[in-house]
Amino acid sequence: MNSIFKKTEDSEIILTELMLPSHSNFSGKIHGGFILSLMDKAAFASASKFSGQYCVTASVNRVDFLNAIEVGELVTMRAKVNYVGHSSMVVGIRVESQNIRTGVIKHCNSSYFSMVARDETGKGIQVPGLIISNLNDMRRFLRSIKHIKMRNERKMEFSKSTFEPEKYMDALKEYNVKMEI
Repeated sequence: MNSIFKKTEDSEIILTELMLPSHSNFSGKIHGGFILSLMDKAAFASASKFSGQYCVTASVNRVDFLNAIEVGELVTMRAKVNYVGHSSMVVGIRVESQNIRTGVIKHCNSSYFSMVARDETGKGIQVPGLIISNLNDMRRFLRSIKHIKMRNERKMEFSKSTFEPEKYMDALKEYNVKMEI
């Protein structure tokens, strides 16, 4: 059993960067791929700070881009560990942009990165336990547990070896597909 425990605050990272024209896409907004790259850096920094180990990205939960980010805005990413397993951690990241002239702040997206702590040989290594010190920490931890459970159930339900297509034939009638099976 783990004897070292840390608070979520021990993993907190705040990363702020000015959005430049070189970060924009063809429509003049900041490229989503650039934002994902910054989010990955924030997740790495948060997980590594918390675990004291080099960490790698195992997966990224859904990312919904809620509001476009403009050239010239300041983008701030707030990241912290929401969940810990043996060697894995889920880092929650909130992305906001701020118009420098008006001061208006927009929530641009939130996402969850699954990170794994690795030792010098590349093997998973034990991370500290998480101290849950408020209801928000508890809610985030439980949400991560539920997400992991649902991901594992979905993986089993739709695995090539256990998939049962007859269960889904009627359900597909509601979608824009033509069945030729």
